[in-house]
Amino acid sequence: MPDHSSQSPPARRRAGALSGRTTLPATVGTALVIVFSIALAPGTAGAGTHGDTTLPRRDLLERGLAAYRRVQDVGLLHRRILTVIDYSLPSSQRRLWVIDPERLRVLFHEFVAHGRGSATDEDPDRAVRFGNESETHRSSLGTFLTGETYTGAHGHSLELIGLDPGLNDRAVARRIVMHPAEYVSASFRAQRGGRIGRSWGCPALDPAVAATIIDRIQDGSVVYAASVSPPQPTPPPRAAIARTAKVFHGAAPRFTPARVGAATTRVASQRR
Repeated sequence: MPDHSSQSPPARRRAGALSGRTTLPATVGTALVIVFSIALAPGTAGAGTHGDTTLPRRDLLERGLAAYRRVQDVGLLHRRILTVIDYSLPSSQRRLWVIDPERLRVLFHEFVAHGRGSATDEDPDRAVRFGNESETHRSSLGTFLTGETYTGAHGHSLELIGLDPGLNDRAVARRIVMHPAEYVSASFRAQRGGRIGRSWGCPALDPAVAATIIDRIQDGSVVYAASVSPPQPTPPPRAAIARTAKVFHGAAPRFTPARVGAATTRVASQRR
């Protein structure tokens, strides 16, 4: 039965809440124009590519790159990889991309589940509701930082740290993680006419590729999840930002309290 991880990760990262609007650097904007005018040429994807090399739709990719730059600007980026999830697409389509943001190269393009609470019983294939509250079994939108891998109820899994207060900052408390799930596998899809199952809010992956993707994006890369329109977090007071930072403990040296504190102060000043 689709479920979220019943075993919480062994360690939590300290992370500042990211917010504010960011404009893409001119070089990235120019690259986007070129990419979308001629599309990616065959063979530009890496050797580990699954699915195809088509990038996400332009507006979504631009928002994902902006989120990536915000994480980078406040010093929390450790791994230069961007994962984009397009929940506006049905789950019967590949809607998760792992991208090299510097070269705009697709590394993986895969299926991903949404939460049971995000869809209706009449149309379980489409995510139409999103949330940040416990027990809703809904997927969350916004920007996440990847944390550590661990072995949980579903096997090799990856902790996700929500960086948008009011939008996804309860991901750790809700145990929203990336994990493999049989209900996303090729055999399950074949039996269900291409449809995949639903999780309890986690972005679950096909077990055939889950470990490879998780190991590639773990430890300080960016995941950006969106639907039809850009996610709109509620601007947080400084106290909310402080609470977000305090959730995480046992930080590795690159996520020291001093660095996280400085990043949170910068984010807070952008929002005032």
